[in-house]
Amino acid sequence: MSVTVREAIVPPHVTPGAATALLGAYRPGDDRFLASPHHTLLGRGTAEEVPQGTGPLTRRVRAVLDARRRPGQPAPIVVGSLPFSPDAPHTLAVPESVRWAPPLREDPFVALPVPEADDSASWQVCEVPSAARYREAVAAAVGRMRAGEFEKVVLARTLELTSPREPDLSAMLRRLARRDPAGYTFAVPSGTGRTLIGASPELLVARRDGRLTANPLAGSTPRSDDLAEDVRRAAALLESAKDLHEHAFVVDAVREALAPYCAGLDVPKRPTLVRTAAMWHLSTTLTGELTDPDICALGLASALHPTPAVCGTPTDAARAVIAESEPFDRGPYTGMVGWQDADGDGEWVVTIRCAEAEGRSLRLFAGAGVVATSSPRAETAETGAKFRTFLNAVGAAL
Repeated sequence: MSVTVREAIVPPHVTPGAATALLGAYRPGDDRFLASPHHTLLGRGTAEEVPQGTGPLTRRVRAVLDARRRPGQPAPIVVGSLPFSPDAPHTLAVPESVRWAPPLREDPFVALPVPEADDSASWQVCEVPSAARYREAVAAAVGRMRAGEFEKVVLARTLELTSPREPDLSAMLRRLARRDPAGYTFAVPSGTGRTLIGASPELLVARRDGRLTANPLAGSTPRSDDLAEDVRRAAALLESAKDLHEHAFVVDAVREALAPYCAGLDVPKRPTLVRTAAMWHLSTTLTGELTDPDICALGLASALHPTPAVCGTPTDAARAVIAESEPFDRGPYTGMVGWQDADGDGEWVVTIRCAEAEGRSLRLFAGAGVVATSSPRAETAETGAKFRTFLNAVGAAL
């Protein structure tokens, strides 16, 4: 049994500094915080927003970045998120200032006190849909797959949390980062008065100096507090026919989408494991040399999105099932969050293990990949385990 060690994608302008200082400096509103296994960034203020519109988003991003280049000043970057739906608005902007630091996992957290989650907030929790309705939706999808309509769909549910007072998003972000400092922790504006905050385990794609890295995850099992049971679950996941089948769907789709841009694409034959505080995931890291110097990180991410890991396959059929089955708008959930510089290098992460905060409310999201051999009860339990990442940061419980 092996656990993936992700390849470093480090911007050349990273300078020594305290990642925890950037984490501690984050303030909701106009700040943009992103931490990965390789670096940490904090963008402050908004110098310019990438305009909405039709046509390739990559051209609008490049035009904004080229226009903001200034001699003797740091190269500009775009930071933000894109939604699951291709028709919904993005929230991409060039910050007024950006500070970089090494990854959080290299910093001792003793320098930054992290308050415990405040259980006195008395969160009211509403499941949308209910667990029973979600099981029904999974069972209906399984029946349709067994009839040959499609091969896989990812179905999600939400928890809508309401508190008597506005939550402390800065403290919530610190708790998320402390729980998994080797993951991808983020907090960015997601629309008027809203903040997208989360801790994703999954890199969609990164581009650096003509090379790409993608790390799709699919196939999961909850962690256990008992060490022996935790190891048993990890080993079972590596041998699970259902999860290996689900994972193969995703890897094949990522290979097919990225191969046209690469002179060679390295795809391991078998997945390894990635662990978070709450889950084990099957993981495959693909790497390749780009043949087109003009293809940027966002262009690669757009070619991949949505992968079967967050949508299903075939894509159009899975989107239709999602629209029929989920009684809510996903918004930024299962979209992507990240950054890109003026040279086209950047890093985009799959927006999972996340919530949207607005006023006194939080909407949490979790989904599970459904295939013909799926168990409705098991998939519902998987979404519950995935909710734990955020519920622990909030101080709420199902």
